[in-house]
Amino acid sequence: MTYSLVWDLDSIFPGGSHSVQLEQRLTKLKEQSKHYHQSIEKWAPENDADYQELQQILALQGEISDGFSQCSSFINALSSADTKDKKAKILSGDLFSLLPAIQLAETIFTKKLTEISEDNWQSLTTLPVFKSIAFRLNEIRRDGLRLLSEQEENIINTLSLDGLNAWSSHYDTIVASITIPFEEAGQLTELSAGQAFNRMMSDPNPEVRATLFHEWEKAWSEKAPLLADTLNHLDGFRLSDYKLHGVTDFLEKPLNYNRMQKETLDVMWATIQKNKQPFIDFLTRKAQLFGKEKMDWQDQDAPIILGDLKEKSYCFDEAAAFILENFEKFSPKMATFAKEAFEKSWIEAEDRPDKRPGGYCTELPETKESRIFMTFGNSINEVATLAHELGHAFHSSVMWDLPSLDREYAMNVAETASTFAELIVADATLKEAETAEEKINLLDTKMQNAIAMFMNIHSRFIFENNFYEARQKGLLSEDEITELMLEAQQESYQNSLGTYHPHFWASKLHFFIDDVPFYNFPYTFGYLFSMGIYAYANEQGSDFEDQYIALLRDTASMTSEDLAKKHLGVDLTKPDFWQAGIDQVIKDVNEFMDLTEEYIK
Repeated sequence: MTYSLVWDLDSIFPGGSHSVQLEQRLTKLKEQSKHYHQSIEKWAPENDADYQELQQILALQGEISDGFSQCSSFINALSSADTKDKKAKILSGDLFSLLPAIQLAETIFTKKLTEISEDNWQSLTTLPVFKSIAFRLNEIRRDGLRLLSEQEENIINTLSLDGLNAWSSHYDTIVASITIPFEEAGQLTELSAGQAFNRMMSDPNPEVRATLFHEWEKAWSEKAPLLADTLNHLDGFRLSDYKLHGVTDFLEKPLNYNRMQKETLDVMWATIQKNKQPFIDFLTRKAQLFGKEKMDWQDQDAPIILGDLKEKSYCFDEAAAFILENFEKFSPKMATFAKEAFEKSWIEAEDRPDKRPGGYCTELPETKESRIFMTFGNSINEVATLAHELGHAFHSSVMWDLPSLDREYAMNVAETASTFAELIVADATLKEAETAEEKINLLDTKMQNAIAMFMNIHSRFIFENNFYEARQKGLLSEDEITELMLEAQQESYQNSLGTYHPHFWASKLHFFIDDVPFYNFPYTFGYLFSMGIYAYANEQGSDFEDQYIALLRDTASMTSEDLAKKHLGVDLTKPDFWQAGIDQVIKDVNEFMDLTEEYIK
């Protein structure tokens, strides 16, 4: 089977940036928002005895939410696939200009929910029509207690268009201007940020990696003054918003968003911190295999090629076949879904200039589809990335029949399904290994994820935590931000590397996302949570699929702690669960250390 490397966007809205259907949907969204506001304005909870009006408001709210997501995903897809698409940037502005009116209506609605007496509220949430969304309604009512007046909330939301949202968009504009010069075989080429990153982190030639890393750091350092302004003002706006709402702890919002207790987060990081040494040993051993005393930053994801090993390469069709075959072993429904994604061209994988770096999966709730963005580079890493994003898409697919409110799962559990899919592929490749050299190569590939979760992402969390602490006292210079990044990396890696990436803060999109603060610890949570699910799946065998889908369907209707208790029978506030997941990874480290011992003598 031959699958397209370019995604199909015309089936969503034909015509790209100039789509007439998109313009029509934006117009309808504006009309729906106006009707939504009017319905909420006239809604009097005390007069809505059977709550028919409330049901209608919630139904319209769901239509607006789905419509906004549909348009946003499409416009973002256009920008990702072609960073020079200026019309897409304008369309994004048009879409987000609708937000203040929607948010004002949401404010009025939420405040009215808080005015309902506690007795009436308890009666309301036990009615059959509301029972399934009671968890989300309670969350909305809780958050409503922090709201300012309608006028004040409207002012903040309106100003955020040219504040929080604008600074995030400004980051994309700067990134689009970045190119990385690279000379090969006497020919100089200009690589996009995405192309340069893939080559820098995975090329088997250490000189290529070192050269590209030098140019990479140089490119981001040149943009650092602009990016420092961007980060200062983006997070400054967010901190001001927190202050106005009486939020004194900048971790409160991300924890609430991820439906996690602070105790769970602290225990997770503390358990990881106690287990750093095996991963430092792994990095040191890998450096030794490269003929170095310590690991250099750009070598962390580089392949280990020993003996006569020819590293396995996958074309896109081979990657698809491999993923489908191994998804089938765990979940036939997962495999069927992934096959549909390939056949319907839901995946943008072509390696070409002017694409945004990185990868993601985005939802299209009105057509009950997803789209996956990445730049496929034929290595096992890209196969893992592809499986990861398909895991996200599968997660969404099993929830399309649920009410809109019950589909709003948080980032930490979103990363669970994706990492689970990635684990399937990683273990499948290991089982096919025929030689020690091949197994070493694949164990290293699998370990790259663990190193990212326990070391790199930990450094991101430390950096962001320290940046927010400092930003509360005033603006930071580009040098101060860079120093914070370097210190965070040294702390997380426990000074075990030979070189670091001081301008990582500038190159990482996640620090500049406007809707989700602390876009880091949920990855590590999802990774370890998926380790628990994966172990459970291997124990359950054929009974696992339906249990797994049941867990995914609950991800937006309970806390992370309750989800783990209900479906896995574990307590996330205790170190035992986290230690069990880390122990699974340490087994891979120990096997890697045993297999590589003879290569460093």
